[in-house]
Amino acid sequence: MKVSIFGLGYVGAVSAACLARDGRYVIGVDVNPDKVRMVSSGQAPIMELGLSELLAAGIQSGTISATTDAPQAIHNSDVSLITVGTPSKPDGELDLSAVFGVCESIGRAVAKKSTAHSVIIRSTVPAGTMSACREILEKHAGGTPVHVACNPEFLREGSAIRDYDSPAFTIIGTNDPSAEQAVRDLYSGIDAPFLVLAPEQAELIKASANAWHATKITFANEIGRLAKNLGVDGRVVMNVLKEDTKLNVSKAYMSPGFAYGGSCLPKDVRGLLSQAATANVNLPLLQALEVSNRCHIDAAEKMVAATSRSPVGIVGLAFKPGTDDLRESPAVELVQRLLAKKKELIIFDEDVYAATLTGTNKQFIETQLPQLAELLISDPESFSQKAGALVFTHASPRLRTLIRPRDDATPIIDLAGLFSAPPENGNYEGSGW
Repeated sequence: MKVSIFGLGYVGAVSAACLARDGRYVIGVDVNPDKVRMVSSGQAPIMELGLSELLAAGIQSGTISATTDAPQAIHNSDVSLITVGTPSKPDGELDLSAVFGVCESIGRAVAKKSTAHSVIIRSTVPAGTMSACREILEKHAGGTPVHVACNPEFLREGSAIRDYDSPAFTIIGTNDPSAEQAVRDLYSGIDAPFLVLAPEQAELIKASANAWHATKITFANEIGRLAKNLGVDGRVVMNVLKEDTKLNVSKAYMSPGFAYGGSCLPKDVRGLLSQAATANVNLPLLQALEVSNRCHIDAAEKMVAATSRSPVGIVGLAFKPGTDDLRESPAVELVQRLLAKKKELIIFDEDVYAATLTGTNKQFIETQLPQLAELLISDPESFSQKAGALVFTHASPRLRTLIRPRDDATPIIDLAGLFSAPPENGNYEGSGW
């Protein structure tokens, strides 16, 4: 396989060195002649452990070359990687001018070839970019087939070669089988699963991963600031959190769904913030948790309020399945808001029976939702027949049986991720998918 790599910055240089080491013939392309001269002489244009050695070996073996001549590189390669930078504009939007410029150059060069060419976008780009790149490539390719895929990279500075060799997965964002195969061939020697996704999904994953990393860093720093002001070593606190791989460092709580609630999370977040306020420690990330959670309920309310069918059947009232705990349940707040809008509601929760609620749970309902007994329907068949629309706040699989044969106009609003694919019956809408 002969590969041209457009952009000899961090990602491009590392990719070039590793691909050449693994037996690919690589042509590095850059508009900066200084970078081209450095790579051509086997020198790393960036600081990265082990990179100079790999580049020097590639130059010596003849598997790496570098040029400023884009058409020549396209003529002598089968696959092109786009690894140019996408810096921020003043308003925060990513500057895609280099990516689009490279696509135009590749398209014009491909037009002069008689064989198909594959283009793989490694640059970090916002969702929807690959579609725009395909249009540019096809516009300038003059009918010569161009196969396009998005292949986001997850290389960390200082450990980039190790990350290249041992990724968690290799993402291929494309609907084009030829482009998919090109990526598979490119990384055939890497021991990692291939995940084939829609292009927009692949593009969003890279930004989401970086946002998650930034969130983890900020969270740890906020805990550290609070801990210090309380005379506690925040490193010890976070080290203990990391030991729990069942909940804290795991897949738990990592799926889009309904807002958090219950007797623990809301209370303990508020308690932590109260303690921080007393210690005069500003924790904006943790303060934003409640704001974001309310926004999620706002979005759910808007979705349900938009339906004209009635009564609206709310499926799930407790803060999560398998319990009758209604304290600070987001479903209870949703019901309150809808009742305030004069929505006609009925509720089904197989674990909640108004007559059996006791203690704090009973007091909460008496003050927050006194009409609960009038809204609850305990028989699932009766509930399903009466509901003009269905709103799922719980994701228990057995709740799918509530969808019985009915006309296709029935709104089904899934706030919890109960359905992995839209059900055949009804007009389905998910809250985050």
